[in-house]
Amino acid sequence: MRKWTVSLVVASLSIAGLAFAQGKKGGAAGDATKGKDVFEQCSVCHNTDTDDVKVGPSLKGLFKHDKLKNGSKVTEQSVRAMINMGGNGMPAFADLLSDEEKNDLIAYLKTL
Repeated sequence: MRKWTVSLVVASLSIAGLAFAQGKKGGAAGDATKGKDVFEQCSVCHNTDTDDVKVGPSLKGLFKHDKLKNGSKVTEQSVRAMINMGGNGMPAFADLLSDEEKNDLIAYLKTL
């Protein structure tokens, strides 16, 4: 019985450690297909299939770039911050998109 309890505790800690490590990598995984739908409201200002600037910069290959236009390194966290806070003419979407929609949007942007 004691061996079983120890095994259960070790397994639980391993699962918790994996969940924590995933969270440290940048948050919950999103659904890129749903993110494409969320992006429809962004497409008014941003291209994804060309490098042409609309109102805002093209997001084609966003996660392949070294830096965002504001100079921040391109990471899930910095992209999420830009979505949340906006800036330089871009409106803030912190209160307009749910966390799930932001996760989905970031997953979609990673596919570009």
